[in-house]
Amino acid sequence: MLRLRDYQRASLDALDAAWGRGGESGLLVVLPTGAGKALVIAALARETLERSPLARVAIVTHSRELVAQNHAELLRHWPEAPAGIFSAGLGRREAGAPVLVCSIQSVADRLDAIGPRDLVIVDEAHLIPRAAETRYGRFLAGLAALAPAMRVAGFTATPYRLDSGRLDEGPGRLFSRIAYEAGTGDLIRRGYLSPLVSKATLTQLDVTGVGRRGGDYIPSELEAAVNREWITKAAVAEMAEYGADRRSWLAFCAGLAHAGAVRDAVRAEGFSCETVDGGMGKRDRDRIVAAFRAGRIRCLTSVGVLGTGFNAPGTDLVALLRPTRSTGLYVQQVGRALRRAPDKADALILDYAGLVRMHGPVDAVTVRTAVAVRAGAGGPRAKPCPGCGALIALNASTCETCWTEPETEREPGHDSSAEDELAILSEAARGPAPPPEGPAPDGAWHPLTGWHLEAAPDGLDVVLAWGDDTWRVRLRPEGRGYEREKAVLWWRGLGGGREAPMDAAGFLAGAEDLSGPTAIRVTGKALSVELACRTADGRLLGDVHRLAERAA
Repeated sequence: MLRLRDYQRASLDALDAAWGRGGESGLLVVLPTGAGKALVIAALARETLERSPLARVAIVTHSRELVAQNHAELLRHWPEAPAGIFSAGLGRREAGAPVLVCSIQSVADRLDAIGPRDLVIVDEAHLIPRAAETRYGRFLAGLAALAPAMRVAGFTATPYRLDSGRLDEGPGRLFSRIAYEAGTGDLIRRGYLSPLVSKATLTQLDVTGVGRRGGDYIPSELEAAVNREWITKAAVAEMAEYGADRRSWLAFCAGLAHAGAVRDAVRAEGFSCETVDGGMGKRDRDRIVAAFRAGRIRCLTSVGVLGTGFNAPGTDLVALLRPTRSTGLYVQQVGRALRRAPDKADALILDYAGLVRMHGPVDAVTVRTAVAVRAGAGGPRAKPCPGCGALIALNASTCETCWTEPETEREPGHDSSAEDELAILSEAARGPAPPPEGPAPDGAWHPLTGWHLEAAPDGLDVVLAWGDDTWRVRLRPEGRGYEREKAVLWWRGLGGGREAPMDAAGFLAGAEDLSGPTAIRVTGKALSVELACRTADGRLLGDVHRLAERAA
């Protein structure tokens, strides 16, 4: 049996619940890079066949490399899977396989070969263009005609596109809504993803005067603006200083010439470096990437590749050298550093392109903030600490890295809210949080004798009772930054769904619909609370929800 983490199980339960209600076929699951998407896809395919042994499943993606990777991951998690590959690039057309891993280029016009499918799983769903007359549009419409009850599940870390906005809105959409979304900050706090740190670099790329096409910068003009020798040398000198004690660097560049210039500058600093791009041969690219993963190459410079589907857990430095208005591209690039690896304490993000300031903390990026950036809204969301250079909130009173107290006045001309202002990770992901009220932790599970929400002068309290003990946790849904994030996490942890009310009154009004917790465990030095929440029919809701109440 596949062993799923609680959020992975919750994502599959959310799909089942939505499909069980009927009326929805195309649904999205949003999981950050490194959250185990391949395992969830394997479990979804397996459970579909366990319920209906004659069911037929298609797992579709956009490149032969990802087809091979997805097929290998499927067999790793489910060795006996009745799986095959349909990809011209890989020379395999195993159309009769019950679980078919395929490239959209090979199957879009071959519906007669692969036949009807009961479930289609789209990997990297953010790569689907909106227009219905694309390969994906024709493929899904054709399969739906063959099997009207067909279900579609899209998996992505970024449920939006620069050219058309949300994947679940607007004409021509292929998905009706997001069924489940796991938060990057939450998974970092729980130890599933690597912590990220960032520094404000002295070198900043200037895109003044660069034109836009389709919402993003025109590639030729962008490369001409940033590919300048003195800028590249200055940026790489900083990269070499910050990265001297780090093992694996990725540098995302603005074009082929720019990637080559960065590569040469890294070599001049005494570090091994190679360039990979979408136009090079597969064998050469695989050889270079394998050497990078093995630690024989310190740095890779990239243009047009490595932003999606690239798996190198040891990556502990990412240099953002390509300015972009695309929030999705920003999140995908930073996401290359989120995977955990042995002896990897964290990953450093060097933001030469001003992406953190433009798009916000990577764990706080939402569909709403992505659409705002696409529309040209927003402004700088972070400032460098004068003591150590770490990016911190515009209105932060103290830098948590070096404890320097920055100047209190805000940068002129900006009125961003605190929840949008933090750097590569928001305060909620970086902690610590205020200590809880209640008895000392003992690590044991205690059956709850009662619980309720109670109004408080500046918010509301979650009151949890067991035996003669009571635990109160103060929530401030109308707060900013960590306070808001904490309230949202508790709302979701109690089964309230993805969209948390904006104020205490909304929490209190929705209390009757929450899934009552049945037991509590207060653990160790972190002073965290773990609530076992069950639905009305007794099912465990996402196994155990860890709701952090960390003390300094």
